[in-house]
Amino acid sequence: MERYLKKQLTLVGSITSFSLRFFKEIFKPGFEFKEFIRQCFTVGYQSLPLVTITGFIMGLVLTIQSRPTMARFGAESLIPSMVSLSLIREIAPVITALICAGRVSSGIGAELGSMKVTEQIDAMEVSAINPYRYLVVSRTLATTLMIPLLVIYTDLIGIIGGFIGLNMHSESNLVHYFSHVFESLEYVDILPAIIKTFFFGFFIGIIGCYEGFNASSGTKSVGKAANSAVVLASLMIFIIDLIAVQITDLFFEL
Repeated sequence: MERYLKKQLTLVGSITSFSLRFFKEIFKPGFEFKEFIRQCFTVGYQSLPLVTITGFIMGLVLTIQSRPTMARFGAESLIPSMVSLSLIREIAPVITALICAGRVSSGIGAELGSMKVTEQIDAMEVSAINPYRYLVVSRTLATTLMIPLLVIYTDLIGIIGGFIGLNMHSESNLVHYFSHVFESLEYVDILPAIIKTFFFGFFIGIIGCYEGFNASSGTKSVGKAANSAVVLASLMIFIIDLIAVQITDLFFEL
């Protein structure tokens, strides 16, 4: 038990040190803008099909599952409010972040792990290229900025899915539906949910990079880096979400 705790504390310390270096390197001159744009395309645009399907199904299923209960209490008119609040506050940010942890963080871990095993990262250092700034800063900054945008997009798709789910059993006007959605939303529902997604994005990127940078020799380590990146990033998403909910509950009455 003592050995396990020591190992976990060492891991937390290493990731913290690796993360702090990001804030040191990002303000140095020579920002890799082309690589950053390429990573934004990979993280954001290439994730759109997956988050579109997921967001639509979330909104659709949430409406279909909750409609009978709401109808029993004569509260069908509250379904647009219930669906939008559930998606925006909690479901869409966490599910989208978990999807990106599986797709993006593992991809970064595997990519950088392969570069580590084949000594490409060492070769960059020999060539006087800062591998941390080129590989880690660009990827982490891309995930930090793209994950919130993906979450906002998922919110919208989920709300549209809720509208279609509602119309499967009763007719509802789109304008009327969206007016109910916007009437029920306040800034305390949107702002905390968006802020926490920046932290989700940061840790999805930094953990993937950390695992790739610290991959040991051998092809097995590449797969291990990808798997560890998913597990650690997913765990971090739940921890951040728990902290965010506690802070929001402390400062705002939801």
